[in-house]
Amino acid sequence: MLRAVQVRITGRVQGVFFRASCAEYARQLGVRGWVRNEPDGTVLAHFEGGWNSIEEIVQWCRKGPRRADVTDVEVTKVAPIGADGFDVDRE
Repeated sequence: MLRAVQVRITGRVQGVFFRASCAEYARQLGVRGWVRNEPDGTVLAHFEGGWNSIEEIVQWCRKGPRRADVTDVEVTKVAPIGADGFDVDRE
C-alpha cells in the first residue's frame, strides 16, 4: 500500500548537500516525492512509498549528509500525490 509523509528537517541543513544526498538515497530506496529548501532555513520533503522505505529515508533525515547538523525532524502523515520519481526543487 502506498503511504506518504511530509518531513521538515531543522538545523544546519542548507548548503550542506542535504537535498542532493536525500534525493539520491530516496531514489535508491524507490521512494518518490520531492525535497526543497524553505525560506526559514529548514528543508521540507514529501516521501511516498511503502512504510519500510519511508521509515528508512526518515531515519536518514535524522542524520543527513556528513556536513549537516540535524536538530529536529517533524514527520506528518499526508495523502499521496502520485509523485513520479524524486525531484529536487532548485529554488
